[in-house]
Amino acid sequence: MTSTRKNILIFTITGVVLALLFLLSYFTGRITMNDEYTSGNTPGNLNNGGFFCESDGRVYFANAYDNNCLYSMNPDETDMQKLSNSSVSSINAAGKYLYFSMTSGSGKSGGDGLGYMMQTSGIYRSNLKGKSVVNLERCHIVSMQLCGNYLYYEKYDNSAGTSLEKIRIDKKDKQTIANEIINPNCYVNGKIYYQGTAKDHYLHALDVSTDKDSVVWQGNIWNPIVQDGYVYYMDVSENYRLCRYSLSGGVVEVLTNERIDMFNVYRNYIYYQVSSADTPALKRMMTDGSSQELVMEGVFQNINITSNYVYFNGFNESVPVYKTSTFGPVNVVTFEAAKQAAFDNLS
Repeated sequence: MTSTRKNILIFTITGVVLALLFLLSYFTGRITMNDEYTSGNTPGNLNNGGFFCESDGRVYFANAYDNNCLYSMNPDETDMQKLSNSSVSSINAAGKYLYFSMTSGSGKSGGDGLGYMMQTSGIYRSNLKGKSVVNLERCHIVSMQLCGNYLYYEKYDNSAGTSLEKIRIDKKDKQTIANEIINPNCYVNGKIYYQGTAKDHYLHALDVSTDKDSVVWQGNIWNPIVQDGYVYYMDVSENYRLCRYSLSGGVVEVLTNERIDMFNVYRNYIYYQVSSADTPALKRMMTDGSSQELVMEGVFQNINITSNYVYFNGFNESVPVYKTSTFGPVNVVTFEAAKQAAFDNLS
């Protein structure tokens, strides 16, 4: 073989190898996009900090027994795995990715796992194992919801205040939507439902295809959750009692006249914290207001719900974390599996 033919062969092989490497890099680096109606977590969980998120038979959660580091488990609390050494909240999951707010970091710089982040805050994307971590924006967020292929989030800045922002999940097309407080957590069928704050407390809807706002109902509401044609909300005009509003019939139903601090709706149940100087308690009822019952006496927060359990903790107390069956009889116990997993990871 002549030297000229050898050189041609070498150049050809080199070209083929480089082309294959380029294609490999291109396809492995591409982000798999979602259906436009995909959401990352339930509105009720995100309104309660987004510390638990269930997706495709897996629960991702911030383990309060381990400084809110990111863990995953099966819904029955088996196969528990630690995914990060960083504190997380506003957890979203869809398809191949996790999205979350990382509020503090630990560990060494370098590497591609969450355990290698330097101390910083912002919005992050990772794969379902907590690897291939990408920072989407360094900022402080109040709340965040995945809406199709965009993350909509409340961003807080000491000088500029609070604004609603969005960024595509591939870190492109970052935009400011509004320079006011807009909670993006309730995303249903292409619209973000939220209470007004700048001029009113009406029920608004933001169409994410156009980012245009419209007034749905002139109520006086707080923390709306839309499910099955109803808007569940705290009635600001009537001492924060819990009501629901029919989107089709325009009828308001009072579910309880007790003042509440927070609530969560999951399928046919509502879990809610009663605000009372004498008898504060976590309670539950059916979504039509029937079958009201006590879950636990005391003041609680962070009511997060999965298909198997409801998790919550005492006000201003990160631990213990309590749980009870979502649909079965009330039987409150502590989240021992998470406590044991945290201990095992310290060993």
